[in-house]
Amino acid sequence: MIDDLGEVVPLRAPVTRVVSLVPSLTEAVEVSAPGRLAGATDYCTHPVDLDVPRVGGSKYPNVDKVLELAPDLVLANSEENRPEDVERLRANGIPVWVMEASATVPGALASIRRILTQAYDLAEPDWLVEAEEVWRETLPERFRAVVPVWRKPWIVLGRDTFGGDVLHRVGIGNVYADDEERYPRPKLEELQARFADEDANLLVLPDEPYEFTADDGPEAFPGAKYVPVSGRHLTWYGPSLVEAHSHLTHLVL
Repeated sequence: MIDDLGEVVPLRAPVTRVVSLVPSLTEAVEVSAPGRLAGATDYCTHPVDLDVPRVGGSKYPNVDKVLELAPDLVLANSEENRPEDVERLRANGIPVWVMEASATVPGALASIRRILTQAYDLAEPDWLVEAEEVWRETLPERFRAVVPVWRKPWIVLGRDTFGGDVLHRVGIGNVYADDEERYPRPKLEELQARFADEDANLLVLPDEPYEFTADDGPEAFPGAKYVPVSGRHLTWYGPSLVEAHSHLTHLVL
């Protein structure tokens, strides 16, 4: 088997002990094949009743703990996980499937399908088929948004991001979609000017990775229309995509 980055994943049978280093993949595989997770990160919050050993954060997992769990597969992501951690696991004989950080909803769902049907030897789960259907259509653009994902410094969604494609498909354009960077770091004054010049008319504030709230974020953009969104609905590629479409579509009506 070959992962998204073209690396061989030496599996001899459908996996039964998996450690996931990616929160959205954790949810996707546990919902689709319950009971096969042997470990997950501290940030793997879904399913909410998931009871497995924790191996630290996504960016900096405790590789020794992963090795102690003796998984037959580790799931990683090219954007969330460090190459040195992936290489150490492989050097210790642990197969690792690295999912590419997809820039589109269809791309992410196609990648998850490969993991579930090849590594897990499953039929396509119902949630995946439903997600593909609800995200097939792209709605007409209703808003142009600035989408911060961090502050101090301010970091926003730029080109070729999964979250940007999610918003695009529900009719919310990303002001920084054509930027050279995937995650630009504009000064606050530049962001404020986007609203003053009417280039942007919506501020989208997710609750992860930075936890924006009604008291932390909107005050930097006086008078701007803003909407708080679940980071899980905006950036997770898994079963949450089924509900995310209707949630995000109606949030800004």
